[in-house]
Amino acid sequence: MARRAYYLSHPQVRIDPDVAIEAWGLSDIGHARVAALVARGLPDIGVVYSSLEVKALETARPMADALCCPLVTCADMGENDRSTTGFLPPAEFEATADHFFEEPDVSVRGWETARAAQARIVEAVQSALLDISGDALFVGHGGVGTLLLCALRGVEIDRRYDQGPGGGQVFDWKVGHKPDAGWRRMEDL
Repeated sequence: MARRAYYLSHPQVRIDPDVAIEAWGLSDIGHARVAALVARGLPDIGVVYSSLEVKALETARPMADALCCPLVTCADMGENDRSTTGFLPPAEFEATADHFFEEPDVSVRGWETARAAQARIVEAVQSALLDISGDALFVGHGGVGTLLLCALRGVEIDRRYDQGPGGGQVFDWKVGHKPDAGWRRMEDL
């Protein structure tokens, strides 16, 4: 039977312009969505990998605890580096993110390029999958998750493959194969 890998983006966060983006935690809605998923039950997963960012850890830890499996953190699973701009108001963020995906080899406003972020997340996931023999859950972020999805599907970087609003979305694939589908709500895991 083929191993399965799941990539889950953290759900809604508490946005605070005065706090570094990496330190943002989940909002009450985000915590509730994670708790509901854990209460409903998770697939038989042997290890959970997580970005080091607070919002990802707050998503991954309850799942690893419920599965009684290891939680492994990985710095290379972090979201694309946007530290040059920090918090941007929603409309400005969306316009900048559009450019990030449209020009994957260009550093938009000093951000890490989409191509570099894609290489980083693909390497992190592939390396992790070489180290394990069972199914795995990767908990991270929508931007790099979309870049991973594009790479796994063998398509060019394009925002049309991005997750829907609010985060908390998942896609999965048989290891060594392309994902059958794109993002879906985490509640459908």
